[in-house]
Amino acid sequence: MTDDNLNGRLRIAVVIGSVRKPRLADPLATWLERELAALDWVDVDMIDLASVSLPMHEMQPGGAAASPIAGRLAEVDGFVLLTPEYNHSFPASVKNMIDWHLIEWAYKPVAFVAYGGSGGIRAVEQLRAVFPELRATTVRESVLLPMAWNHLDAAGRFNPPPGTVEALHAMMNELIIWARALRSARVADLAGRP
Repeated sequence: MTDDNLNGRLRIAVVIGSVRKPRLADPLATWLERELAALDWVDVDMIDLASVSLPMHEMQPGGAAASPIAGRLAEVDGFVLLTPEYNHSFPASVKNMIDWHLIEWAYKPVAFVAYGGSGGIRAVEQLRAVFPELRATTVRESVLLPMAWNHLDAAGRFNPPPGTVEALHAMMNELIIWARALRSARVADLAGRP
């Protein structure tokens, strides 16, 4: 692997985890995409689970090769998961999407932007227990958005409270370190990729 591969631009998938209608995820995703577009080291692929068909009855052991987003997940260097907290946990749509895939997660970092009454902290903590089983690394820094609905303007746009943008940049700074470090692990083929 060359220095250009290790230090070049990174491709990051932002996965929007809510599939509800209506949903708070829409203005949050718009804000997140705008903030990430300003970073000069990242190319963003927005993956909205509300527009992806991943039927539970078609899931196979070890991931499903027929997933409509498997290729997109496989091509990225890391993930930002935008997730709500429902009933003290993350939504079934997120778990279903995780379980549909296997090697796509291996040796890649996962960061979290979460929202809910408590900022989504319980959803994040539970996801931190899931991803290591898939050989993914979760980054320490997260963006937690308590009662984000209180920060929408009259047009429905999200106006982040003080400290939110700084938290996002701290999270992304950690994500870039892990994404570059784990590129070499993926080249070593430790996950037994075909």
